[in-house]
Amino acid sequence: MEKGLSGNIAKAFLQSKLTVLLMVAFLLIGGYSTLLMPREEEPQIQVPMADIFIAYPGASPKEVETKVSAPLEKVISNIKGVEYVYSTSMSGQTMLIVQFLVGEDVERSLVKLYSEIMKNMDKMPQG
Repeated sequence: MEKGLSGNIAKAFLQSKLTVLLMVAFLLIGGYSTLLMPREEEPQIQVPMADIFIAYPGASPKEVETKVSAPLEKVISNIKGVEYVYSTSMSGQTMLIVQFLVGEDVERSLVKLYSEIMKNMDKMPQG
Protein backbone atom coordinates (compact mmCIF):
# COMPACT_ATOMS: atom_id res chain seq x y z
CA MET A 1 0.00 0.00 0.00
CA GLU A 2 1.33 3.44 -1.01
CA LYS A 3 1.70 5.85 1.94
CA GLY A 4 2.18 9.18 0.21
CA LEU A 5 4.07 12.18 1.53
CA SER A 6 2.30 12.51 4.89
CA GLY A 7 2.60 8.78 5.55
CA ASN A 8 6.35 8.89 4.86
CA ILE A 9 6.81 11.90 7.17
CA ALA A 10 4.85 10.18 9.96
CA LYS A 11 6.88 6.99 9.51
CA ALA A 12 10.15 8.97 9.70
CA PHE A 13 9.08 10.65 12.95
CA LEU A 14 7.91 7.37 14.48
CA GLN A 15 11.19 5.62 13.72
CA SER A 16 13.52 8.51 14.60
CA LYS A 17 15.11 8.89 18.03
CA LEU A 18 15.24 12.62 17.37
CA THR A 19 11.45 12.93 17.81
CA VAL A 20 11.60 12.66 21.61
CA LEU A 21 14.42 15.21 21.74
CA LEU A 22 12.44 17.64 19.55
CA MET A 23 9.34 17.26 21.74
CA VAL A 24 11.33 17.98 24.91
CA ALA A 25 13.00 20.99 23.23
CA PHE A 26 9.64 22.41 22.12
CA LEU A 27 8.22 21.88 25.61
CA LEU A 28 11.16 23.74 27.20
CA ILE A 29 10.97 26.58 24.66
CA GLY A 30 7.21 26.93 25.29
CA GLY A 31 7.70 27.03 29.07
CA TYR A 32 10.51 29.58 28.75
CA SER A 33 8.42 31.83 26.47
CA THR A 34 5.49 31.64 28.87
CA LEU A 35 7.72 32.95 31.66
CA LEU A 36 9.08 35.78 29.50
CA MET A 37 5.71 36.87 28.08
CA PRO A 38 4.63 40.26 29.50
CA ARG A 39 1.29 40.18 31.28
CA GLU A 40 -0.72 42.19 33.77
CA GLU A 41 -2.69 40.82 36.66
CA GLU A 42 -5.41 43.42 36.22
CA PRO A 43 -5.16 45.04 32.78
CA GLN A 44 -6.72 48.49 32.50
CA ILE A 45 -9.40 48.10 29.84
CA GLN A 46 -11.50 51.20 29.38
CA VAL A 47 -15.12 50.49 28.51
CA PRO A 48 -17.05 53.73 27.90
CA MET A 49 -20.33 53.74 29.79
CA ALA A 50 -23.02 56.28 30.58
CA ASP A 51 -25.79 56.33 33.17
CA ILE A 52 -28.96 58.21 32.35
CA PHE A 53 -31.48 59.06 35.08
CA ILE A 54 -34.90 60.35 34.05
CA ALA A 55 -37.64 61.48 36.41
CA TYR A 56 -41.29 61.04 35.45
CA PRO A 57 -43.17 62.06 38.62
CA GLY A 58 -46.40 60.27 39.42
CA ALA A 59 -45.99 57.52 36.81
CA SER A 60 -46.19 53.82 37.58
CA PRO A 61 -43.21 51.58 36.73
CA LYS A 62 -45.12 50.09 33.77
CA GLU A 63 -46.00 53.54 32.46
CA VAL A 64 -42.39 54.70 32.84
CA GLU A 65 -41.22 51.62 30.94
CA THR A 66 -43.63 51.98 28.02
CA LYS A 67 -43.47 55.77 27.62
CA VAL A 68 -39.83 56.50 28.50
CA SER A 69 -37.52 53.47 28.81
CA ALA A 70 -38.56 51.43 25.77
CA PRO A 71 -38.53 54.35 23.27
CA LEU A 72 -35.19 55.60 24.61
CA GLU A 73 -33.70 52.10 24.42
CA LYS A 74 -34.63 51.90 20.73
CA VAL A 75 -33.18 55.33 20.00
CA ILE A 76 -29.96 54.72 21.93
CA SER A 77 -29.37 51.22 20.55
CA ASN A 78 -29.28 52.69 17.02
CA ILE A 79 -26.26 54.86 17.86
CA LYS A 80 -23.09 53.60 16.19
CA GLY A 81 -20.73 52.11 18.78
CA VAL A 82 -23.36 51.18 21.39
CA GLU A 83 -22.97 47.61 22.56
CA TYR A 84 -25.68 47.26 25.24
CA VAL A 85 -28.50 49.31 26.72
CA TYR A 86 -29.88 48.26 30.10
CA SER A 87 -32.84 49.95 31.76
CA THR A 88 -34.55 49.78 35.12
CA SER A 89 -37.97 51.37 35.53
CA MET A 90 -39.20 52.36 38.97
CA SER A 91 -42.13 54.37 40.24
CA GLY A 92 -41.66 57.88 38.89
CA GLN A 93 -38.21 57.34 37.38
CA THR A 94 -36.02 55.23 35.13
CA MET A 95 -32.33 54.54 34.86
CA LEU A 96 -30.61 53.55 31.63
CA ILE A 97 -27.06 52.22 31.44
CA VAL A 98 -25.42 52.53 28.03
CA GLN A 99 -22.29 50.50 27.34
CA PHE A 100 -20.23 51.37 24.29
CA LEU A 101 -17.82 49.09 22.45
CA VAL A 102 -14.35 48.71 23.93
CA GLY A 103 -12.00 51.24 22.35
CA GLU A 104 -14.66 53.83 21.55
CA ASP A 105 -13.66 57.39 22.42
CA VAL A 106 -15.44 58.33 25.66
CA GLU A 107 -16.07 61.98 24.84
CA ARG A 108 -17.30 61.34 21.30
CA SER A 109 -19.56 58.55 22.57
CA LEU A 110 -21.13 60.84 25.17
CA VAL A 111 -21.62 63.63 22.61
CA LYS A 112 -23.31 61.18 20.20
CA LEU A 113 -25.52 59.94 23.04
CA TYR A 114 -26.48 63.46 24.14
CA SER A 115 -27.29 64.68 20.63
CA GLU A 116 -29.34 61.59 19.81
CA ILE A 117 -31.39 61.99 23.00
CA MET A 118 -31.92 65.71 22.32
CA LYS A 119 -33.02 64.97 18.73
CA ASN A 120 -35.72 62.64 20.05
CA MET A 121 -36.97 64.68 23.03
CA ASP A 122 -40.24 65.39 21.19
CA LYS A 123 -41.10 61.67 21.51
CA MET A 124 -40.79 61.78 25.30
CA PRO A 125 -43.78 62.60 27.53
CA GLN A 126 -43.92 66.02 29.16
CA GLY A 127 -43.23 66.09 32.87
